[in-house]
Amino acid sequence: MIKTIAKVLQTKGNDVWSISPEATIYEALEVMSGHGAGALLVTEGERIVGIFSERDYARSVELKGLETRQTKVRQVMTEVVHHISPEKSVEEAMAVVTDARCRHLPVLDGDKLVGMVSIGDLVKASLAEKDFLIDQLKSYIKGQ
Repeated sequence: MIKTIAKVLQTKGNDVWSISPEATIYEALEVMSGHGAGALLVTEGERIVGIFSERDYARSVELKGLETRQTKVRQVMTEVVHHISPEKSVEEAMAVVTDARCRHLPVLDGDKLVGMVSIGDLVKASLAEKDFLIDQLKSYIKGQ
C-alpha cells in the first residue's frame, strides 16, 4: 500500500496559511501562532512568491537583530519554494525535503494549491505505512 500525498491531505486536511510579502514579521508570527503553523506561504494574489518559516525567523531575524514589527516578510522569506503534486508518494516527498533541506512542501495540482505537508506529516505517514506492512507480514507468517 503506497501512500500518496493526496491520502496524507485527506487525513490532515487542506488548510494552508499564507501572508503577504509586505506584512511584517510580527504579523507573520501572529498568524503562525494562531494556527499552530510552522510555516506560511508568502503569496501575491494566487501566486506563491516564497515561504516564511520558524527557521527563517531564527536565522534571518533573531540572529541578525532585526525588528519584528518593522521588518517585512519579503526581506527574510525563502524565495525558492519546493513543491510536490498530490499523486506523488510519501517517499518521493521525503526525498524532496531531504534533498532540498526544507521542512514544508506546498502541494500543487497543476497550478492550483491544494494543501501543504510538513516533514512531520511525512514521517507520520511513512511510519503508518510501515506499521501496516509489518502487520501484513505478521499475519502472513502466522498463516492468517
